[in-house]
Amino acid sequence: MSIKSLYDDLQVFMDKLPSGYPKTESGVEIRILKKLFTPEQAKLFMKLTLEPETVENIAKTIGLEPLLLEPKLEKMAFKGLIFRERKDDEVYYKAFQFIIGIYEFQLNTIDKELAQMIEEYLPHYGMALVMAGVKTKQLRVAPVSSAIDTASPVASYNMIREQLKNQELIAIQNCICRKEQGLLGKHCDYPHESCFSFGNFAQYYIENKMARKIDLQEAMKILDIAEESGLILSPSNSKDMVCICCCCPCCCPAVKYSKLFPEPVKNFKTFYQAEIDPESCTSCQECFERCPMEAIQEGDGTSKIKKTHCIGCGLCVSVCPEDAISLQPLSGVEDPPEFMEDTFQQIKKERNIQG
Repeated sequence: MSIKSLYDDLQVFMDKLPSGYPKTESGVEIRILKKLFTPEQAKLFMKLTLEPETVENIAKTIGLEPLLLEPKLEKMAFKGLIFRERKDDEVYYKAFQFIIGIYEFQLNTIDKELAQMIEEYLPHYGMALVMAGVKTKQLRVAPVSSAIDTASPVASYNMIREQLKNQELIAIQNCICRKEQGLLGKHCDYPHESCFSFGNFAQYYIENKMARKIDLQEAMKILDIAEESGLILSPSNSKDMVCICCCCPCCCPAVKYSKLFPEPVKNFKTFYQAEIDPESCTSCQECFERCPMEAIQEGDGTSKIKKTHCIGCGLCVSVCPEDAISLQPLSGVEDPPEFMEDTFQQIKKERNIQG
């Protein structure tokens, strides 16, 4: 098999994983793979599945001695190319998708060259999902705590601080999006250490020296800072959270590129929209700069919400001096899947991927 054929096959293999890995006319997706995977690692990756397996089981499948295979798998896991998890003193490995996944796992290794390639690839990747009609999102928008009291009812899975209390292991890491933009010469002033992971994800990040373990008290303080800074809370689109991204409008691809569409709200899984009471609003415009989606505009003596842009993050609520803004639940919004694996299965179904 030629090198070109090998990486072409890897691209096809990865495109059949839940979030996909579509081709481009420029071939940037192949250049990314060549930078990340050695030929040997590319071949091994395509022998894995999305189901976690022990070294012994993988060795039987591919016909290699476990003692020879284990260091190869561990090296790939440490490079962020495959996922590692631990259960009952056993180590398991599995293939993982590119986004959310391999890209985010390059937190310690991303350089300017990879950042440039990712920046070229992401708009194409996002557009491919839109054109494929994928409705299920990997992340959703949860209201910040200061807006919770104005939103009724609030489902338990959207009460992020309460959800944190149920986590046995919490890790905090730097935002890959802000690091990437910094490598491209676009420094971001928002807090960088602002992304959470939980459970197996947290263990993976900690073991790979990409994150540090924190307790509940520090987690709450980081959420305070995120809200004060105006970051959007974007937990995984599952009731059982595996991560929370705290997204800024300048670096987050979902926020940045969605605003190029006429109705950005369609690119988000959200449960609320802001509403302004015209009787209370003095049109002071305190909320204008606070809104990361540019969803508030000047009206006739009062400010108005652009429903095509509002994603229900609630960041505008706390800065209103007249308490004129509240969050109102959207009708007909389905609950998120129970587990992230269910979310992946829904995405695969929508992309018509079998197996």
